[in-house]
Amino acid sequence: MAVAYISLGSNLGHRESCIRKAIRLLGKGCGVLKISSIYETEPVGCNNQPHFLNCAVKIETKLKPQELLAFAQHIENCLGRKRGMKFGPRTIDIDIIFYGDKAVNEENLVIPHPRAHERRFVLEPLKEIEPGLMHPALKKKIAALIENVKEQQKVAVYKRLRQ
Repeated sequence: MAVAYISLGSNLGHRESCIRKAIRLLGKGCGVLKISSIYETEPVGCNNQPHFLNCAVKIETKLKPQELLAFAQHIENCLGRKRGMKFGPRTIDIDIIFYGDKAVNEENLVIPHPRAHERRFVLEPLKEIEPGLMHPALKKKIAALIENVKEQQKVAVYKRLRQ
């Protein structure tokens, strides 16, 4: 079994419902250990779109990284994800941020997520569920990474979830 950290985001349709459904579907193939609050965040990369709702989930899984990616993409497809513009609007986005301390560098999958340490909308929910979490490649705690984030993106708690 491996412990992995997943980031979820939605800015189209009923955003909160999409995140809740994605978490429920993740739980059908993995053990959901912790769920952060849902945060409302400004978009990054393409600002002319609705605000996102984001959260982080700690899971336990028997799936290998590529299998977990396929499972996450299956969930995205089930929830109406249409792949188009990079950083554009989407019903759901599911990213594997960490997979234990494993490093993966393949054409379709890079773990740790290559931009996680630059994204407040990823780091704040991770810090909530695992305050002492260490970035396996950078060897820095999430709290220290947050201090180094250059972007001034607004990230605010939207709703606290019950485990």
